[in-house]
Amino acid sequence: MKKFLTLMLTAALALSLLGGCSETKGGTVATDGSTSMEEVIGVLGEAFMAQNDGVTFTYNPTGSGSGITAVQEGRCDIGLSSRSLKDEEKAAGLSETVLAYDGIAIIVNPANPVADLTLDQIAAIFTGEITNWREVGGDDAAIVLIGREAGSGTRDGFESITGTKDACAYRQELTSTGDVITTVSSNADAIGYASLAAVKDSVKALAVGGVTPDEASVKDGSYVVQRPFVLVTKSDTALSETAQQFYDFATSADAAELIAGAGVVAAQ
Repeated sequence: MKKFLTLMLTAALALSLLGGCSETKGGTVATDGSTSMEEVIGVLGEAFMAQNDGVTFTYNPTGSGSGITAVQEGRCDIGLSSRSLKDEEKAAGLSETVLAYDGIAIIVNPANPVADLTLDQIAAIFTGEITNWREVGGDDAAIVLIGREAGSGTRDGFESITGTKDACAYRQELTSTGDVITTVSSNADAIGYASLAAVKDSVKALAVGGVTPDEASVKDGSYVVQRPFVLVTKSDTALSETAQQFYDFATSADAAELIAGAGVVAAQ
């Protein structure tokens, strides 16, 4: 309910923030990619449509890798990625613009007594070096590792930051942030990771090295498990007029409060 009210307030705020923007009549904007960006892109899309009569904004939550491919193949206007572009993707003609920064929360079931882990402990858990919760101050129970599928921007960010790339011993690899949260919330011994913006009361976000994940700790860099939210476009292809106007709005200072309302830190 709290998150719903926040979204309603941010949508209302959009009307006042966008009052000075030029208005587009008709047209479409198609976005595709990161499931972790659902909340922030949803708020921005709703605000843009509220200001521009007849405009249709769509979001296809396929995951970062699929979104990058979609914009490269011309199946959407703007790709959404919760990781930076790789050198080979840039070489293939893609450009990135950082929209916001998001913490990757390390989540456990609320019944788990563990509240804080170091980055080294997290790495040891996900690579299978630590296999029982009692080794890190929890109950005597086998740890159940929940992660994202290959190609996920959240997985790429988590594994890069923790130094566990291609070394994690997942019990399950799931295809969306929501699935990870649901799975961890239903298993007292599970641990996973998810976009901080998407975390609900059904799971508990752990402190990392004594630092609680929140907007302030992401913004000042003290919470180290964080990654960028990126807008992906073609370097050599101009956006349509409507898509360009959305891009300009989303990356403007006017959008910063809306982005913050979605639980992430605006890059602008």
